Amino acid sequence: MTTDEREIRQALAKALTELADKDERIVVLDADLMSCHATKCFKEAHPDRFFNVGIAEQNMIGVAAGMATMGKIPFAYSFAPFATRRCYDQIFISVAYSGLNVKIIGSEPGVAAEANGGTHMPFEDMAIMRAIPKMICFEPTDATMMEKALPQIVDSKSAVYVRMFRKKAAKVYDETLDFKLGKAIELKEGKDVTLIASGIMVERALDAAELLASEGISAAVVNMHTWKPIDVEAVKKAAKTGAIVTCENHNIYGGLGSAVAEVASRECPVPIQMVGINDEFCQVGKNAYLSEVYHITTADIVAAAKKSINMKK
Repeated sequence: MTTDEREIRQALAKALTELADKDERIVVLDADLMSCHATKCFKEAHPDRFFNVGIAEQNMIGVAAGMATMGKIPFAYSFAPFATRRCYDQIFISVAYSGLNVKIIGSEPGVAAEANGGTHMPFEDMAIMRAIPKMICFEPTDATMMEKALPQIVDSKSAVYVRMFRKKAAKVYDETLDFKLGKAIELKEGKDVTLIASGIMVERALDAAELLASEGISAAVVNMHTWKPIDVEAVKKAAKTGAIVTCENHNIYGGLGSAVAEVASRECPVPIQMVGINDEFCQVGKNAYLSEVYHITTADIVAAAKKSINMKK
């Protein structure tokens, strides 16, 4: 699979700038990370609608909430742990409880934080955001998906959290992509096991499916880009193979695996193996190294698939 020529952050910033050309309600708030999030193009195009609030995310969410009460659609950017964990009470009360239309962008999720290390490496962001009533939680796979999702995010009347890998990701989609938030995408059919993945783990799930096929194992692959509201029908269809593996760059407690298991336990009980961070803190390291340390590699998905299939017996 080839690497996308565009970084996801660049695709988001460019698309948001273009939408703002036509919609004066759109504003951007940045926690002194303009170069990290490629939002310079928005600032240059709409200087009166770009606000650098400094390294003060709690205040940023409060300002965003205030803007939303005045009919604006604020996009509040920071690194994922600071866009979620640091200002959780402000998000819960000022935004969600108040029913305000604020969009929160948290970048560099999980092992993608690399050299920034444990303080900047969120393994829990989707878990805590999923716990907020009515919050939409979305993780794009590549630049094209981010672009295609943005108009839907703007049009949504509820708060949205976007867990965004900043840089170049594997190119999974082209311009023909047509999808809806909350509706999973089946990338590959299979009959023995279903791999449900999100974000950077989608590429690894597809690679795992190829390796499994070489051993005579037929694996379906589903991109569950929206963790909340989760696509219940997609989980029920995935369960028809009789075995599921969830694949996430996130803690298995409260993350994608938990979300899938919540549905499966009610609707379609089948063996589920979860490939993700197993209740650990973070550390400094490159993506490949950290993926080995935390057991979220393609090989780990293959092993989990075989274990899940064996549990059917």
